Amino acid sequence: MAVAVDLQKGNLKKKGFLGFSWTTFFFGFFVPLFRGDAKWIVIMLIAGFFSMGISNLIFCFIYNKIYTESLLRDGFEPVNESDKLTLKSAG
Repeated sequence: MAVAVDLQKGNLKKKGFLGFSWTTFFFGFFVPLFRGDAKWIVIMLIAGFFSMGISNLIFCFIYNKIYTESLLRDGFEPVNESDKLTLKSAG
């Protein structure tokens, strides 16, 4: 089960996620498509093509953390203390 954290950069707010991604498990590359994560759309499509879809089983375990870390690198910060503690506990 994924844990959602609210992140903010200026007036822009996004949700970050940590943990297993059921949406990635069921919908694959559509998850980064809806989140606007172009780099991972391409990576998931290429990996899925060459592995005949098996790579999706790996991405459902790692994509949420990768996406949230990329938001933090882009300057997004936790909105409140509970989100900050959640991020710290997840590493």
